[in-house]
Amino acid sequence: MQPVTAVIIDDEFQSRNVLSKLILDTVPGIKMIGQAADVDEAFITITDLKPQLVFLDIMMRDKTGFDLLQKFETYPFDIIFTTAFNEFAIKAFRYNAIDYLLKPIDKNELILAVERATQRINNRLHASPQQMEDFFRAVQGHHQIQNKIALPSSDGFEIIELDKILYCQSSSSYTYFHLTDKRKLISSYPLRQYDEMLSEQNFFRAHKSYLVNLSHVKLYRKGEGGTIIMTDGQEIEVSRRNKEALIKIFKT
Repeated sequence: MQPVTAVIIDDEFQSRNVLSKLILDTVPGIKMIGQAADVDEAFITITDLKPQLVFLDIMMRDKTGFDLLQKFETYPFDIIFTTAFNEFAIKAFRYNAIDYLLKPIDKNELILAVERATQRINNRLHASPQQMEDFFRAVQGHHQIQNKIALPSSDGFEIIELDKILYCQSSSSYTYFHLTDKRKLISSYPLRQYDEMLSEQNFFRAHKSYLVNLSHVKLYRKGEGGTIIMTDGQEIEVSRRNKEALIKIFKT
């Protein structure tokens, strides 16, 4: 298999060198073909070298990574952002299914992010301009996207309204989303991550393998832990440790 070609865009010389060495040492499937220190240089580098993957710093001296991406009408490359942003921005990354690495970069997180990016590249699933626009606005504080989430589809990413999700089901390190229109979408992110994202959006971790949208719970059947019946008829067991928390929610 041919290595994935990549460039690093970061205004800090030390950051570029550290990431480049980390990639060389831990991700043999990546071939570094260039670097750039500012937006204008980055645009030329990407246009000339045509990398498959761009490691992009968000905050640079004069402009941002967003300014760079807005120079492109489409993105014929995959993107992994590198950032020191706060928790609010991290939530924006997750809602829009956009990969990121927190500085200082952890090698295990780097490996996982590159694996996901490689999968998207092989399947030609690049981010859409609309997906990035929503993300830019969320990060820059213009508005939070609290009622939608980006999920992978056959030709890119699909923006799904949260009330269209019945429940999420864990399968190893993947998550299946069961939707009201009877479709099932799969994400390469673990259920744990979606639990963190959606716990404040009326979703409840009924069981280690299930995250349910409480808006679509039809009834609760008592038992050792109990059973939730969803509006589509699906029966989901509630773990004993989560039973009391669920009953408390229903009583409020």
